[in-house]
Amino acid sequence: MPSLSVRTESWPIRGTFTISRGSKTSAEVVVAELRDGDLVGRGECVPYRRYGETVEGVVAEIEHLIPKVAAGLDRLALQAALPSGAARNAVDCAFWDLEAKRAGRRVWELAGLPAPGTVTTAFTISLGPVEQMAADAAKAAHRPLLKLKVGGEGDIERVAAVRRAAPNSRLIVDANEAWDLPQLERFAPALHELGVVMIEQPLHAERDGPLTEYRGPVRLCADESCHDTSSLAACRGRYAVVNIKLDKTGGLTEALRLREAALAGGFAVMVGCMVGTSLAMAPAQLVGQGAEFVDIDGPLLLAADREPGLSYDDTTVHPSPQALWG
Repeated sequence: MPSLSVRTESWPIRGTFTISRGSKTSAEVVVAELRDGDLVGRGECVPYRRYGETVEGVVAEIEHLIPKVAAGLDRLALQAALPSGAARNAVDCAFWDLEAKRAGRRVWELAGLPAPGTVTTAFTISLGPVEQMAADAAKAAHRPLLKLKVGGEGDIERVAAVRRAAPNSRLIVDANEAWDLPQLERFAPALHELGVVMIEQPLHAERDGPLTEYRGPVRLCADESCHDTSSLAACRGRYAVVNIKLDKTGGLTEALRLREAALAGGFAVMVGCMVGTSLAMAPAQLVGQGAEFVDIDGPLLLAADREPGLSYDDTTVHPSPQALWG
């Protein structure tokens, strides 16, 4: 049986990453490792306070599994042993990595998926003063898809400034639950005129029922409102797109299920991430195959990444090397 261990790491962010809830200057990640002789499987997660998670709490959840893994708990049993969330994500992805190494195959082969190709990721512009967001967008104007963090009044001015600075980029905006319905209805037509193609999580997840009344010209995407397949039904009639993040689904296993269920249910799919290293992005790159939107730019926001990491050609993300994951 493999042995499970867990550790924490801190990765400095290049500058400051700001959304409507606050700012941070480092990515605090948790890494789970499964050892079987000379083979090691790894998975990374990023605990998120919005979902009641802390680094200490996630570490404790994973440590609680150590004797269970030693007694034979496997990846399939893990799905019931932990709820969806960051802790299960790290362990689930470590199981996939170890399974691939044991079999001498790649994760996509074990999952019955086609060989992955490259994907194009969005590049995130942090919430800030109009002038700062415009300056950041000008530096990223060559990138085909920009994701703008917004936060309420003044957002139209922010997006207009970004549009002037990056006239050829597609734009998506992410309110992180900061708007109300009147703001959404007021903002959406102006954002449409500015070429915004999607609005992510405009209302608080626990108060998004009024979105059934929304008839605006820009599609809406569920992030905080969609964690796993059990939350998909409530998104119907409110959102056209769902954002799949492995830290929400609790790993690759449930992320693949959610992608299949979302597509079968007529939703478009976005694959997103928290700010983390390439170890967290590698399984998300696999889920992002064929997705309409991919947002796995976490390593691009860090001052440094793992070695080896994913290969990014600007915003083109190549499949994971086996030495990294899978």
